[in-house]
Amino acid sequence: MKFIDTHSHLFAEEFEDDLHEVVARAKEAGVEKVLLPNIDENSVSRLKQCVSDYPGFFYPMMGLHPTSISIDWEKQLEIICRELEAGGYIAVGEIGIDLYWDTSWKEVQIHAFEAQLKWSIEKDLPVSIHFRNATEEVIQSIRRVGAPLLRGVFHSFGGTKAELEAILDLDNFLIGINGVATFKNSGLTETLKYCPVNRLVLETDSPYLAPVPYRGKRNESSYLVYVVAKLAEIWNESPESVSLITNRNAEALFKLPH
Repeated sequence: MKFIDTHSHLFAEEFEDDLHEVVARAKEAGVEKVLLPNIDENSVSRLKQCVSDYPGFFYPMMGLHPTSISIDWEKQLEIICRELEAGGYIAVGEIGIDLYWDTSWKEVQIHAFEAQLKWSIEKDLPVSIHFRNATEEVIQSIRRVGAPLLRGVFHSFGGTKAELEAILDLDNFLIGINGVATFKNSGLTETLKYCPVNRLVLETDSPYLAPVPYRGKRNESSYLVYVVAKLAEIWNESPESVSLITNRNAEALFKLPH
């Protein structure tokens, strides 16, 4: 089986000492491609170095993560925009709104998110969306900017059936599923039964959200096999079928080489 990890931060400092081994384990597990969403202006150089070191395996995105937004957010966006203009990126990400820890930056996050949504339209690129505690706000922004002109992934979905349905109402958007699906208390086992297989892609969000049996430890792309096994169980499909369908979804959305 072959897999595509559509959202992983393997350029993060958590992998500084053993990235080569992490990549080797991923390839051995069947992971063919790993998509790297940027975080902020400080992570750009590390992300680009990873792509340079492992061509054809890592594919970069460029964006400003909502929790990295600072008082100089306009300058941050200028840096990210210049990098995106330079080309070579497969998506705009990781972008979005996060109202989990702090809501005081909500309006600024919305401005930054919508600016980057507009870039994705201008560049004809998909988006990778972070939407923790902000499903409604993110969907409102998408509709304001122009839902028919946008496409992308709601990364790390862990919501309710109602939230799933609200996202699926956006015809050009997929659901990103990671290790959270393996958590007994997540509720995703029942919710994902209502998600059509052609609207879902696989991800790990490494180094975060490691699946059972590694929950609480550093996540890595090779653990994608546990997410696939869980989805196969939920949908009563074979793991081979899950990998085939989700690969096809990812390749179409991100225009990845076969």
